[in-house]
Amino acid sequence: MKVYDISMVIDDTMPVYKNLEVKKPKTIIRDTFENSNHYETSMLLDMHTGTHIDAPLHMIKDGQPMKTYKVEDFITKCKVLDFTDVNDKITINDLQKKDINRDDFILLKTKNSQTEVFEPNFIYLDKDAAYYLKQIGIKGVGTDGLGIERNQKDHETHLHLLGNNIMVIEGLRLKDITEGSYTLIILPLKILHTEACPARAILIEGLL
Repeated sequence: MKVYDISMVIDDTMPVYKNLEVKKPKTIIRDTFENSNHYETSMLLDMHTGTHIDAPLHMIKDGQPMKTYKVEDFITKCKVLDFTDVNDKITINDLQKKDINRDDFILLKTKNSQTEVFEPNFIYLDKDAAYYLKQIGIKGVGTDGLGIERNQKDHETHLHLLGNNIMVIEGLRLKDITEGSYTLIILPLKILHTEACPARAILIEGLL
């Protein structure tokens, strides 16, 4: 059995979506041993920074927040699919080359995992490809991009997925993961009423 940590490191210098200042974590040192007898910090963290799970409320008015997921939803068999040959977006044609079935949880490995800076032209999931996955009936999809869509005015990729109770994970690190079947454990903080939540994600090989 082998365990892989596929989460982003959270710190003040990490890459964030579109390099937006509001998405950068801010660590605040409140007490040190120089001014007290203990050490304590606070962190200001956007719910969509680093590895995180999206809930329907992220894109759907009156959609469900994180409490919609049950704890067992965070432990599942999954398939890592290698799309490192894709240079722009993952299309239906790309997906049709892979073995994807109803109730699968798939993780999309792309060139995004090969860089530790935000790339404006990151690889994303095309809206028609998202609709295709909805039609198949998958239960979840994760990406190594800081977003699963790119510059979609109406957010169709998100809507096809979240609107059909398909869990979306963004910000995975899959550079060292080969295509195949794994057990995914992704545990968000127990924050129930937000539209997303940071999470620690691991893959286990040999536990199927």
